[in-house]
Amino acid sequence: MKTDDKKIKFDPKKSIERALLVKKTYPKWRLAAEGKEYVWESKMDKIGIIREGVPYGTLEVIGNRINLPVKKMLHIFDLPQTTYNKKKKEKSLLNGRDSEIVLLLTELIDFGIDVFNNEQDKFQRWLKKTNVALGDNTPESLLDSITGIQEVRNCLNRLEFGNLA
Repeated sequence: MKTDDKKIKFDPKKSIERALLVKKTYPKWRLAAEGKEYVWESKMDKIGIIREGVPYGTLEVIGNRINLPVKKMLHIFDLPQTTYNKKKKEKSLLNGRDSEIVLLLTELIDFGIDVFNNEQDKFQRWLKKTNVALGDNTPESLLDSITGIQEVRNCLNRLEFGNLA
């Protein structure tokens, strides 16, 4: 057997070009509310947004995307209607925990719609149906905690790869 002694030379320019192409394929999330757009593509971007906080109006945006009335969204965030109305009017920001849940829900919704081939209606119906994999709970009922959101995402992962969920 003859071996090729030709060495492959490392080309940093090509490496950077490949890295930039890969970076373009990473998911980029967007959330717009009250005239401001929040964009993140890395965990560090996300941490910055969480620390800054997102407006109370994002609850309505998220609710509209998954066809949940504001009242149910307020239940998820354990917020009284009067507090929500006051804080939204003042253009206040959610605390870190609630901001994180808003961002996680945004990612979950984008992923769920993708799993259901961009058919938002089907994803919305799936959120409202009881699911054996989730202990006979509806996915929607688990959105009030980070662990619940992770379980719903795991369920969507199984669906994406053809497992029953």
